[in-house]
Amino acid sequence: MEVQVKKNGDSGFFEKLSQSESTDEFIKGLWRENPVFVQVLGMCPVLAVTNSAVNAIAMGLATMFVLIMSNLIVSSLRNFIPKQVRIATYILIIATFVTVADYVIQAISLDVHKALGAFIALIVVNCLILGRAEAFASKNTIGKSLLDGFGMGLGFTFALLCLGIVREVFGNGTLFGLPFFPENFQEWVIMILPGGGFFTLALWLLLFNALKERKNRKEEVTA
Repeated sequence: MEVQVKKNGDSGFFEKLSQSESTDEFIKGLWRENPVFVQVLGMCPVLAVTNSAVNAIAMGLATMFVLIMSNLIVSSLRNFIPKQVRIATYILIIATFVTVADYVIQAISLDVHKALGAFIALIVVNCLILGRAEAFASKNTIGKSLLDGFGMGLGFTFALLCLGIVREVFGNGTLFGLPFFPENFQEWVIMILPGGGFFTLALWLLLFNALKERKNRKEEVTA
């Protein structure tokens, strides 16, 4: 009898957690409103730096850091920033944290910093970050803005990693710099070239949309 009560209590907790508004703010960036696979935002770094998994993770984490911190500051100052200069203010805030991310990556790994090159600085004009600041952080509380930034940033990193793994495995025959295939494997050079980025993105979009369609059909049948 006691075991049954505990099970019911656990299921109720997880059910409430899944239906929580805060949980939804975090999860939406991973799946329902994924920045890359759904909104198709930030395509410049998605296609340019995902020729290896390490570069993809570095760019994703840098973008997530800037997104979280800019959401935090914009939400904190949303009642003090004049509407006439809000975009310029958002860009200034974003640029500040991009500079911090740039120096941190340079301090951690010069090789990764050189590989990412100018695309670190281009985080300033990433429409994902400016869009979340304008559409969400400027209209919501600090807590919700942090969850939104973390969820969207994690979704963006996940998407970059998906592309980076596929392109590195087939383009270089390695994964995170370690051999993945036997020595006689013939690398697909096209995968680490710009054309490979478009091809890999198209395949992931196809898979992602197919999974969403399948989920929608199941929900319609259940309803």
